[in-house]
Amino acid sequence: MTSIDLAVGNSSVTGLVAMSGGVTLDFDNTVILQAALFTLLLLILKPLLFDPMLRIFALREERTDGARATARELQERAGELLSKYESELARVSRAAAEERDKLRAETAKLEAEIMREARDAAAKIIDEGRKSIEAEVAKVRFDLGRESERTASMIVSRVLGREIQ
Repeated sequence: MTSIDLAVGNSSVTGLVAMSGGVTLDFDNTVILQAALFTLLLLILKPLLFDPMLRIFALREERTDGARATARELQERAGELLSKYESELARVSRAAAEERDKLRAETAKLEAEIMREARDAAAKIIDEGRKSIEAEVAKVRFDLGRESERTASMIVSRVLGREIQ
């Protein structure tokens, strides 16, 4: 068997290496001292460092989850508002189309009324023009009849050489 001595700080670890390959370790006071220091540091640092850090991590996680939940709620609300906006826009579009159709119908009715009045006025003007022309024609015929009688009487007077009464 071979013996190996290792010096670690003030303590020495002696290990015997057996043919089977096993390692044997001796525990002394340093291991107990290190375990006691570890326990002491754990007891001191737990309330001073670990608990506040764990609270900070938990608070951060809560805030992150809260922010995610708030974001989810806001997205849902935005979706609701968007659908409400789209439905309202569709309703307004329908109302505008109905109003436009109504105005077109009123405009067509008004246009028909104006055209009827214009036709009536044109017919009245044409009637008045025809009556006026007929009156003028009658007057011209009357005047022409008189003139023809006078001309005929003048022609007869010239042909006979004397005046006719």
